[in-house]
Amino acid sequence: MLLHLAIRDFVIVDRLELDFASGFSALTGETGAGKSILIDALALALGERADAGVVRAGSEKAEVAATFDIARLSSVSAWLIANDLETGDELLLRRVIDGSGRSRAYINGSPATVQQLREVSDHLIDIHGQHAHQSLLRADAQRALLDGHAGLAGLASEVAAAFQAWRTAEKTWRDLAARGEALMREREQLEWQIQELDALAFSADEWSELETEHKRLSHAASLIEGAQFALATLADGEVACGAQIDSVAARLDNLAEFDPALAAVADLLESVQAELGEAISSLRRYADRADLDPERLAETERRLEAVHDMARKYRCRPEELPHLLAGWRARWADLGENADPAALQARALEAEAGYRALAERLSAGRRPAAARLAEEVSALMRQLALGSGHLEVALMPVVGGAAFGLEQVELRVGGLAGSEARPLSKVVSGGELSRISLAIQVVTSRSASVPTLIFDEVDVGIGGGVAEIVGRLLRELGDERQVLCVTHLPQVAARARAQWQVSKTQRDGVTLSRIEALDDSGRVEEIARMLGGVEITAITRQHARELLG
Repeated sequence: MLLHLAIRDFVIVDRLELDFASGFSALTGETGAGKSILIDALALALGERADAGVVRAGSEKAEVAATFDIARLSSVSAWLIANDLETGDELLLRRVIDGSGRSRAYINGSPATVQQLREVSDHLIDIHGQHAHQSLLRADAQRALLDGHAGLAGLASEVAAAFQAWRTAEKTWRDLAARGEALMREREQLEWQIQELDALAFSADEWSELETEHKRLSHAASLIEGAQFALATLADGEVACGAQIDSVAARLDNLAEFDPALAAVADLLESVQAELGEAISSLRRYADRADLDPERLAETERRLEAVHDMARKYRCRPEELPHLLAGWRARWADLGENADPAALQARALEAEAGYRALAERLSAGRRPAAARLAEEVSALMRQLALGSGHLEVALMPVVGGAAFGLEQVELRVGGLAGSEARPLSKVVSGGELSRISLAIQVVTSRSASVPTLIFDEVDVGIGGGVAEIVGRLLRELGDERQVLCVTHLPQVAARARAQWQVSKTQRDGVTLSRIEALDDSGRVEEIARMLGGVEITAITRQHARELLG
C-alpha cells in the first residue's frame, strides 16, 4: 500500500509530505484548493506524462516521491529482480521535472525509465478519475474493463498478436499471388548475379592481400637494390660500418682495463653489435627471397582488374563485393521460401486457425464474466437510487473476427426510461451516468489485484441519501484494501477512517496549497463547512457529529 508521498514545487504546492494508513481516507477542501493536484502529483510518480507546466512558478524543478509497502507483493519483488533493481520491504518511486520539461525517473534510488514506472505501478495502484464515466463511453474502454474484470487481459493481448500474425501471413500470400511473375524475375536475376560473384571467388581478406602483393611485385627491383645497398653498407663493403664498430668495441674493451669509465660505453656498443647482427641477418634472408617475378605481377594485375570491373559493374567499392553477395543470397533464400503460393496459403490458414482457437477461448471467458459483471453492477445501481435500472453487457459478433476477438463489447442500460436497454453512451442524464460509472468502478475495483484504490471526485452529480450509500461502499472497500477518495460530499467524507483538509494560503503574495490531517474536532468543523457553506452554525456542527457518528 501507499505509505508516504512527498511533493516539492508542484503546481501550487511548495513542500508537502503525507503519511498514509490503511482503510478508507478522504481528501476534502474548497474547490480549487488543490485536492486533485495531489492525485496528479502521485500519477506523475507512477509514470504519467508531464511537461514544464507542472513546475511551480519561480522554481527550477518539481519533484514527487512515493513510498510503498511491498512486503506482501511478491509480483513487485519479482519485477524488480527481473529489471536488476534493488528490492526490499519498501519501494520508492521518484520523478523530477525541470523547467524545460525534461523528466528523470528513479526506482529505489536507481535511474529508471518512465515506462518502468508505469509497469511497476500496475501492481500498486488503480486511479479512477473524475472523468472516468467519459472514457466508459468508448467501446475500447468497455471491452478493456470486461477483460480486466474477468482476468482476460493477457489472453486478449495474445489474441491481438495472433490476429496480426494471421493478417501478415495472409498479406504475404496475396501479395505473392499479385506479384508472382515479378518475384520470379527478381529471383532469376539474383541467381545469375550470385553465380557471377561466386565465380569470381573474391573475399574481403583477399583484397588487402592483393593490394600488398601488387605493391611489392611492382617495386621488386627497387626493393632488391635497396636491400643490397644496405648489406654493402653494413657488412659486405670494404668500409662496412659493422667491421668498424667491431674495431671500436675491441679497442674500448682493452682501454677499459685502465679506466673503468669506458666500460659503460663498451657495454652499449656490445648491444649495438647484437642488434646490428640481427638486422644484417634479416636483410640477407630478405635478399635471398626477393626476386623479379613478371609473371606473378601480371597475374596479380589481372586479378585486380577483374575485381575492379565487377565493382564498377555493380557500383560499389571492391571490398564491398562480399557484403553485396551475402545480401543477394539472403534475398534469394527469402524469395525461395516465400515464392511457393501453396506453402504461403497453408501458413496463412495455420495462422488463422491459431487466432481463432485463442479468440474462442477469449469468447468463452467473456460470456460468464459479462453475466457476472452485469448482475453485480445492477445490484449496486439499485442501491444508488437508480430504481429498476440494470446493466447489460452485450457481446456482439464481429464477422471475420478482429484484433480484439470475435465480438465487440457494449455496455447497455435498461429500466431507466422505458424497458428497452440502450447503450451507455445514450444515457442522457449526467447524474445517472455518474452513478452507473461509480457502480461499475466499485465492482471492478473489488476484483482488482492492486492494494491501493484512488477515487478522484467520482461522486460528481450525486447527493442526498445516495451519497451516504457511496460513502458506505467506499468504507466497505476500505475494509479490504487501502482507499483514498477526493470528495466534495460530506456524507462520503464522514464515512472515512481518516480525513485531510486541503486549503489555499498566501505567502509573500504567492498562492500555495496546504494540507493537514484532521483530528476529531477538525473533522467536525470540516464536515460542517461542507454541509453549511460559509457560515457554520451549531446546527450544522450537530449534523456533522451525527454523520461522523
